[in-house]
Amino acid sequence: MSGAADAAETRRSIEGELLAWMVDPAATEDPDRFERLALALFAFQFAACAPYARLCRSLDRTPENVVRLEDVPAVPTGAFKEFALRCFPEADTVKTFRTSGTSVERRGELQLDTLALYEASLLASLRRDFIPDLAGRPVEMRFLAPSAEESADSSLSHMFDVLRRAEGDPASAFDLRDGRLDATALADAIARARRVDRPLVVAGTSFAFVHFLDDEAADERWQLPSGSRVMETGGFKGRSRTVPREVLRHDIAARFGLPETAVVNQYGMTELGSQFYDSTLVDPEGPRRKLAPPWARVRFVDPETGHDVRDGEVGQIVIHDLANSGSVAAIQTADLGRAIVDADDRRIGFDVLGREEGAEARGCSIATDVMLEASRSEGAR
Repeated sequence: MSGAADAAETRRSIEGELLAWMVDPAATEDPDRFERLALALFAFQFAACAPYARLCRSLDRTPENVVRLEDVPAVPTGAFKEFALRCFPEADTVKTFRTSGTSVERRGELQLDTLALYEASLLASLRRDFIPDLAGRPVEMRFLAPSAEESADSSLSHMFDVLRRAEGDPASAFDLRDGRLDATALADAIARARRVDRPLVVAGTSFAFVHFLDDEAADERWQLPSGSRVMETGGFKGRSRTVPREVLRHDIAARFGLPETAVVNQYGMTELGSQFYDSTLVDPEGPRRKLAPPWARVRFVDPETGHDVRDGEVGQIVIHDLANSGSVAAIQTADLGRAIVDADDRRIGFDVLGREEGAEARGCSIATDVMLEASRSEGAR
């Protein structure tokens, strides 16, 4: 068997085990399994993704000497703007997701040659953390975001469309079209749900919710039936104001007549294959925190040393996402966060505290310089 065939078989084996883990409704954390798969995936990605291998070699981190998860090099999100971080030929790409930005900005890209793991991961987390009591009983869903047809390179629109097709009833639809919210369609959906007393799911960007709150006066027609819930995700900057997340959550809950526990924030990014949700629908009595799926590990590191900080201390968020099998699994974000622990000092989730000023630019600059320098050195041999 050739080296390429060996690599393809290695990837198929890893992804087969991951897919079985993701579609198991009883899936739980398994540290030994995670570490084993993470190290196997690192070895595959080192061999298959040349820019990533250059970074790893420059740090003297190779499959021969990396024996624990913490030593796997993480790539800053900004590097996805500079390099094609994929483990397959460009011709095999079936989907490309791009980060937001203007037409003149270079945008980060996540290229995929299969959607199987990506969609299995997102559906598993949605069913577990956002619709645990509604999965399998289709309800109407309204999305305050562009459709997947209108915004084909948006990972968020794709995620919402996957959720709509898998768990939404036929009336489910996108209410943001050509940059404008169809408030009438949303109000009609709420009226339908109230008439039959069925929960309604509303999900969208934080930006869209801020515009909705600014443009639509408080009115009884926005009151949702019992069991409804709202998901918001993304930034908190509105048309003329920046809204703290606690204020936005309170205002959304008040406008829709929901308890704040029914308003869930999603933490995700284009460069990842998995997402993270507030805990309040599965643990309404516990502290609000982000939950990670079993196939993702969240670390908090000192940005100067790269070493893990102690639980409860603030550090830069590094995510090891096994759903990123065809790209790079270890991602260094520009966000700060901290682990949340229970009374017995067991980690039960994490909190996102905001962006470290200049972190993305600094991290991307260092990684880019290292990869380019390594590339030049290899070319000179």
